[in-house]
Amino acid sequence: MALETPGTVEPDGIEVVAEASDGLQAISALRQHRPSLLLLDVQMPLAGGLEVLIEARRWSPDTKVVILTGVSSVGKIGELVSSGVDGLFSKSEDHDELISRLPNILRGQRHIAGRFQALLRDAPEVPALSDRERQTLNLIVSGRSNREIGETLGISAKTVDRHRTSLMKKLDVHSVAQLIAYALREGLIDPSTEL
Repeated sequence: MALETPGTVEPDGIEVVAEASDGLQAISALRQHRPSLLLLDVQMPLAGGLEVLIEARRWSPDTKVVILTGVSSVGKIGELVSSGVDGLFSKSEDHDELISRLPNILRGQRHIAGRFQALLRDAPEVPALSDRERQTLNLIVSGRSNREIGETLGISAKTVDRHRTSLMKKLDVHSVAQLIAYALREGLIDPSTEL
């Protein structure tokens, strides 16, 4: 959903200039309207909140991006925070916090809901994955064989096997089933992504 504020930052002064039912529509509306504020769900069809956030920074760098999410995986929350989201709120919490924080977010302050701050503070650190490891992981989760992953990524099946072994060692898992479960639980892959 794209929002805009006409000269004021009071919640009742916020005007909706566009709505979108999926991430691609959100990106299109963002490019057309370049709103002051963009309110997103983290999981949307065709492009998720993080992908839309990246496009917002590209096409409308002054737009403040606020994401609502029901996700509570440390990996996904950490990724959203490190990507520079201006506001991050839980769908399961009362929306009074969101409404009360919008004026400050529009003035340039950042707000991460306390629930997410505590989650990040108390969680063990999730190992960083290289881009190639993340690509391999997504293809493993989609059920592809080493040969198919190699063909997709333009590498040998032996190299894919090394990436798989590296992933399992980094994440301290001992089977592909554990690897997939860990990746889904920690938000390392998007369960709705079709590769």
